[in-house]
Amino acid sequence: MINIGRTELTLDDIKLVLAGPVKVSISSEAKGLIEKSAATVERLLKTGDALYGINTGFGKLAKTRIANDDLRKLQINIVRSHAAGVGAALPAAVVRLIMVLKLRSLAQGASGIAFATAEALAALINADVLPIIPGQGSVGASGDLAPLAHMSLVLIGEGEAQVKGARVSGNAALKAAGLAPLALGPKEGLALLNGTQVSTALALLGLVEAERNAAAAILAGALSLDAIMGSDTPFDPRIHALRPHAGQIKAAAHYRRLMSGSEIRLSHLQNDDRVQDPYSFRCQPQVMGACLDLFKHAMGMLLVEANGVSDNPLVFAEDGAVLSGGNFHAEPVAFAADMIAMAIAEVGSLSERRMAALIDTSISLLPPFLIRNPGLNSGFMIPQCTTAALMSENKQLAHPASIDSAPTSANQEDHVSMATHGARRLMLMNKNLSRIVAIEMMAAVEGIDFRRPLKSSPPLEQAHALVRKAAGPRPEDREFSTEIEAVAQQVESGDYDRFVTGLL
Repeated sequence: MINIGRTELTLDDIKLVLAGPVKVSISSEAKGLIEKSAATVERLLKTGDALYGINTGFGKLAKTRIANDDLRKLQINIVRSHAAGVGAALPAAVVRLIMVLKLRSLAQGASGIAFATAEALAALINADVLPIIPGQGSVGASGDLAPLAHMSLVLIGEGEAQVKGARVSGNAALKAAGLAPLALGPKEGLALLNGTQVSTALALLGLVEAERNAAAAILAGALSLDAIMGSDTPFDPRIHALRPHAGQIKAAAHYRRLMSGSEIRLSHLQNDDRVQDPYSFRCQPQVMGACLDLFKHAMGMLLVEANGVSDNPLVFAEDGAVLSGGNFHAEPVAFAADMIAMAIAEVGSLSERRMAALIDTSISLLPPFLIRNPGLNSGFMIPQCTTAALMSENKQLAHPASIDSAPTSANQEDHVSMATHGARRLMLMNKNLSRIVAIEMMAAVEGIDFRRPLKSSPPLEQAHALVRKAAGPRPEDREFSTEIEAVAQQVESGDYDRFVTGLL
């Protein structure tokens, strides 16, 4: 049970929500704050003052006053008119997190909604009734308007939702959760739509998947290093103490632990004329450590965003103020997503270079392309091309989204963050990365097999056995794709998580 109130959501909470259905409750303190905020809106409406989005139009139409008799219609209209998303629906895990983040924002009592609306959102979460939300259409400012409108349609009995894997109408979805359509009051439609919850949920998913892929990449790098009979000297703690980046020190410690006790390493401590390994092996702590530091910084930014209020205007019940601002601008999320994207691309770049080295006999001292009878057999020749293709695609996808902008709402909203697609691309980038790492793992264990009867370290031998469950030895050529996908599924399912922990 996740209690929604003043207690901040943690990364562990985020992972729990992404993993599957959860139960939430709204604290009594949060209920009081929500009710005070709603009462403040009702009281201020009686003054006749203009209140943005409450008794006025939206965006460029903010100067248009709305008659009291139309205030509820206004809130229904904003949900309907803003539901203009396109493209494939967001994954169920992301939608669940969007809803939890929205509830967390509303529970802080700065949005002016009725408690019944917060309760209804909590009920949908608890029933795992997940609105169908098209993934494209938000520019990441004025909130994630289009996707959040699709989420909100279900609350008024419209749109579509997923219930137990089936796609049903919004009205049927409400019935499944034991709810009736909401009659939105003043400010409620705007409060539901304003916010960065979609871009933040996507970025958090990207972070969680990137952490898992980075851990697998560290494991793959250790396997590859032993496969080429490389040196573990570059992981000596004395080296990293002189350049004490936290991520670098952490990464080096993982490599030392993973390689400790390797018979392969012990076999070439003497009479090995190779003084230094290529950078993709020797500089793993420096590169992976820098990526870990970026992930950590992005995590901090995203957790602040996940626990903040990105609505507009904001209602301050303590003094009756309703203040228009710009908390809906997702620039912090856009920057965090760009950092994650850059690190994902680098993790993949390093992995691809190691995989290329494994098939290059001049570096690895292994048979060409890791295959017996080369020439008749091509071995790992083309899987390396696959890693190169995926690496290059990720480099292109890593172009910063945050440096772009396009004026919207007739130039009223003239600078936007583009955070949402900047965060959404992380799903594809992580999928590409998991396959790059899977191919390196397959090549690395093949290389270790050529070192038999020598054994690697205990943890690397365990990892070797796990890879072999999905991808058997290759004495001669056979189709690769099925086994690549099988190992990638192991990575994505967390089968390798136990080997490298605590990255964030």
